[in-house]
Amino acid sequence: MDYTVEIEFQKVKDHLEAKFGEGMDMQAILFLIGVNELGHGYKAFTKQEKTELLHIAICTLLEPYGYYTYEGNDEDNWPHFKLEKKLPPLSHQEQQYLLKEAMIEYFTVNGYYEPQKGTE
Repeated sequence: MDYTVEIEFQKVKDHLEAKFGEGMDMQAILFLIGVNELGHGYKAFTKQEKTELLHIAICTLLEPYGYYTYEGNDEDNWPHFKLEKKLPPLSHQEQQYLLKEAMIEYFTVNGYYEPQKGTE
């Protein structure tokens, strides 16, 4: 296991908690990414919309790895993705690692977080 990813993820999480409040877990971070990608701003979402926001986040995070391709937005301006290849069988720990790595990259590329020198 690459502990650099764990250290950087904790820094991202700390940064998000400073902005949005304590208690940011993986699901909360996925939700934030989904809301950001939707681009409508925050509102009261239905349970189904929350599930769709998590799906948007996962597709967005895994797109650079070649698992999904953005296809466009529907008439309600919700993004849609095409599955390009299935994820290989991963343990829970491997899934968490992949998502953390992708989240670090997402927040870095989008300018929300800047890794400290020497930790990349």
